[in-house]
Amino acid sequence: MEQRIDRIKKQLHSQSYKLTPQREATVRVLLEHEDDHLSAEDVYMLVKEKYPEIGLATVYRTLELLTELKVVDKINFGDGVSRYDLRQEGAAHFHHHLVCLECGSVDEIQEDLLDDVEKEVETRWNFEIKDHRLTFHGICHRCK
Repeated sequence: MEQRIDRIKKQLHSQSYKLTPQREATVRVLLEHEDDHLSAEDVYMLVKEKYPEIGLATVYRTLELLTELKVVDKINFGDGVSRYDLRQEGAAHFHHHLVCLECGSVDEIQEDLLDDVEKEVETRWNFEIKDHRLTFHGICHRCK
């Protein structure tokens, strides 16, 4: 975890930002709960356990900065709640999600399945793709 925090710190420094203690606490919570797709409120409650003096606005600002710098991705699974997902290191694109309509679970697909689709879109519509998101909604293997 410390190596990943150090790389995130360098990423922030390269954009003229510092990894303040509040930002580091937020990053640590995201790393500790990497598979959980936390909302800003979830992150705030977890950070507050360790740093009671931190404010919700600080966590929101930190999450927005980390989103802007592509350290995390802001996602919405159709429930009206923005969630934050750490971007895989070295990933060119956002990873894909499988959202279960029965239990609400969210599973991840790390491999990029859209290379051919991207090439087609770029060629056919002369559109330069910077990123993409793909979310499948259905019934998970646990609920079937």
